[in-house]
Amino acid sequence: MEAREKSLRIYDTKKTFFSKLTVTFTKLLTPTKTGINNLLIGMKRSNVIKSFMQTENCKDEEKNKLYEKRFEDAYTLYLESVDQLVMDTIYKKVKADTATDFEKNALSKYYNVIHIKENDELEYKLRKQKYLLELDYNNVKESGKKKTLDTYTKLYLYQMEQIFKRLLKHYSMKLSEKLTPMQKDETYDKIFDTLEDYITNILPLKDIKDTELIKQSSLFETYEVGKLDQVDLLDKRMILLAISRKLFVHSLPLVVAEKCYVKLLKDTRNLIVDTKIQRKRENAYQLLLRLFEQYNEKLLSVKIYWDKPNEKNEYTTFANKCKMLEETRKDGLKDYEIKKQILYIREDMRKLEKYNDKYYRILQFYRNRLVSLGDMKLVKNKCKTGNYKLIKGKISRKEIIDEAAC
Repeated sequence: MEAREKSLRIYDTKKTFFSKLTVTFTKLLTPTKTGINNLLIGMKRSNVIKSFMQTENCKDEEKNKLYEKRFEDAYTLYLESVDQLVMDTIYKKVKADTATDFEKNALSKYYNVIHIKENDELEYKLRKQKYLLELDYNNVKESGKKKTLDTYTKLYLYQMEQIFKRLLKHYSMKLSEKLTPMQKDETYDKIFDTLEDYITNILPLKDIKDTELIKQSSLFETYEVGKLDQVDLLDKRMILLAISRKLFVHSLPLVVAEKCYVKLLKDTRNLIVDTKIQRKRENAYQLLLRLFEQYNEKLLSVKIYWDKPNEKNEYTTFANKCKMLEETRKDGLKDYEIKKQILYIREDMRKLEKYNDKYYRILQFYRNRLVSLGDMKLVKNKCKTGNYKLIKGKISRKEIIDEAAC
């Protein structure tokens, strides 16, 4: 009876050793996130983290060279395994129409990166590294393994730091080449997009202690919510430039940062004269004043090398006027703000008037603004003209009339 009872005992097949083994093999042989590709990626990820930690902790110069070589080899193999995941798994799932929205979006980004190879080999290599690292970082986050995530984040931040710096340096060098106006605009857009990507996705993962950087980052976050108009987009780019002067001093050199500021100033001036909406024009004008202030404070004040000596002298004169003006702040904020506007407008007019009629529209706006601020008088656009007629070979004056001057 006992033997019969034992032979008839029902086992939970979900908990048996052979059942677990069957499920494991099924997962390994199925090309999904929990399949063979992810197993290989996990192994190579562990190897590259181990090599990275050895390189970081090693103080012996000779050994460090060996560890760095090991790290580079392990890193290459690791990225190749992630790349293989895209082709063997995500591509097949998208083709079979069984992919999730995340996987469809991942493949779309992958092809956007591949497309870069046609025009720029270096940018393609950097962008592909960045894409593969981001893809696996998201996989590690989804796994919920905190210990793995903590150790991997150190490697992830280190590599991303290098990639972003190299990208910005690459775009900086491109600006020195002979580019068409459209190519220049595209390069400027890439610089700002790269800065925004870094501040949005990498900076929050770091432990920031710089109070000014924290303040600027918080200000930037206010532009991450809601629909932005042209003024907001330019304002956001101004904040990005301010942050870049803290984080990417070498990757985005002073000369390139200056070009970016000049580009923003030009775009803001164009917005002022092109918009027909009074509120939008006033917002753009206030942005222009903030741009003047930031451009002078964060760039021109620390500029060492000037192309022309007279430019340095002109800026020194302007900087001295700013210092003198700052001393009058205690006498009244309203009066101080008016005088500051006048000073900035006069300085910009001095620079733009050299280009004859190229900036006539913004110059006219400046003159009208100076009239409203009480710094310039409006002269009526009229003149008196005598009306004459010829009588027997003599010219006689008929009457005096008023007419508009040309």
